[in-house]
Amino acid sequence: MSLPKTLSEHAEEQAFKQFEKAGWEEAAGPYHQGFAAITPQAAQALVRQAAVSAGQRVLDVATGPGYAAAAAALRGARVLGIDIAEAAVALARVEYPGLEIRLGDAEALELPDAGFDAVLMNFVLMHLADPDKALREALRVLKPGGRVAYSVWDRPGEAVAFGLVVDLVKAHGNPAVPLPQGPAFFRFADLDEGRRSLERAGFIQAHSEVFPQYWRFSEPDTVFQTLLKGTVRTGALLRAQEPAALARIQEALRQELAKYRVGEEYLLPMPAVLGVGVKP
Repeated sequence: MSLPKTLSEHAEEQAFKQFEKAGWEEAAGPYHQGFAAITPQAAQALVRQAAVSAGQRVLDVATGPGYAAAAAALRGARVLGIDIAEAAVALARVEYPGLEIRLGDAEALELPDAGFDAVLMNFVLMHLADPDKALREALRVLKPGGRVAYSVWDRPGEAVAFGLVVDLVKAHGNPAVPLPQGPAFFRFADLDEGRRSLERAGFIQAHSEVFPQYWRFSEPDTVFQTLLKGTVRTGALLRAQEPAALARIQEALRQELAKYRVGEEYLLPMPAVLGVGVKP
């Protein structure tokens, strides 16, 4: 059982939560423009991990553009997608007009107990102020025997785009710019930590594994512009750099990405970590 939070810890959590929410109101569209080439790959894997099948009731938490919700619907599931950002909800409704999409908070689901056969969380946990609370909420709304499945980015040395930006900010800019403090971005990239977190939330048969996937693009600035405009924490870090430093980071990133050029396109390793657990 977790200890009660202090007032300062609660205030810090709320500040981070508002930072993420406000960030996604701006980033939802650019995220879709850039990451539509990659994050749907993990969404397809999540519905397999969650054993989604026709007729099941599925919740897609922090649906974003709706990739995991759409993947579950293609299997014949009855899907509800929720997101805390109005811009994301609007985008998902446009992209997938046949799906039920509405506002909702991953850490405080306004949904009844035991109403879903599966809960999907595609690249969500690292954006939450209290990811453990979100896992407990997922457990609550699942039926006995139901599954939660999540994806997160692998470690920065493996998910190349994030590793490059972290290194290049250190080399050419200022990595210590003041940003709201949140949980460790790559916490759930640790396979053992993912399993332990699922078990602490109350899940059984918990495990996590690496899922290989690649980011294909034709323009080298795709990565820079996507991370700058289509992410929250990484984008805020980049936007806080001095203009000259940001230009150096962009140029250095172009040079590094040249190593991943294959013919007329770039093929960038961006593996995910998938976690799954079962409600007793």
